Amino acid sequence: MATGFNLTEFEKISATFPKSKKMPMLFLGHGHPMNAVFDNTFTRTLQQLGTQIERPNAIMMISAHWETRGTYVSVNPTPRTIYDFGGFDERLSQIKYEPKGHPILAREVSEMASQFQIIEDHSMGLDHGAWTVLKYIFPKADIPVFQLSLDYTQPSAYHFQLAQALKRIRERGVMVIGSGNIVHNLNKVNWFNIDAKPTDWAVEFDELVKQKINQYDFNTLVDYKKLGSIAALSIPTNDHYLPMLYVLAMTEKNEAVKYIYEGYQYASLSMRCFQVY
Repeated sequence: MATGFNLTEFEKISATFPKSKKMPMLFLGHGHPMNAVFDNTFTRTLQQLGTQIERPNAIMMISAHWETRGTYVSVNPTPRTIYDFGGFDERLSQIKYEPKGHPILAREVSEMASQFQIIEDHSMGLDHGAWTVLKYIFPKADIPVFQLSLDYTQPSAYHFQLAQALKRIRERGVMVIGSGNIVHNLNKVNWFNIDAKPTDWAVEFDELVKQKINQYDFNTLVDYKKLGSIAALSIPTNDHYLPMLYVLAMTEKNEAVKYIYEGYQYASLSMRCFQVY
């Protein structure tokens, strides 16, 4: 490779890449930001995943922590680490995870779903829903990453339909990763014990979601409010739940779902992670 070969030149070349086989997808329950510094079964699972999973051309991250009015895609070529929290261990602010962005592929997202009027964002970095998990899977930060936002004004069906319009992005060597939590109720968290016994309703809802995924009954999960009180307790706000719907919407009937981690933290956070391939 010639000296001085830069990101812009790489993007021009990568834009001409032929379609590839569909990249695998991930849904990751990221949980507490402190997982970024913890050594536990969850973080070790992510590290192991990084040694096994196929390496993509780029990653499109849908994180619970980039909510917007309207849908945005980041075309920032140099996204910075965002510390979108406060009052936690100082070690978190010392972590830097700053891969390149990929404006060319990010703009293809807008083109694929033109009817949704996705807006370009030129300054978005990587929020903690992105970097706290990516640092374990791809620790060298040598894979371009761009984020797609969650429009908080839209119902869950909108997000599912938008994701369906973006299925072809996987054929461009892009790995889609949703980062949130199936069960995420901060009002019921036991902050004093990461290994606290999970609440009965958290376990029940998490297992129900697993059952519906296994049945490819994604429509029921889109219409989750009809699942009763356990859904209301598990999803008091849907910001952490919606990233899962993006992954499911891009899943084909002939694809396998593998649960790479199952567990709970602080009593009311489901840490379930799965891979689609």
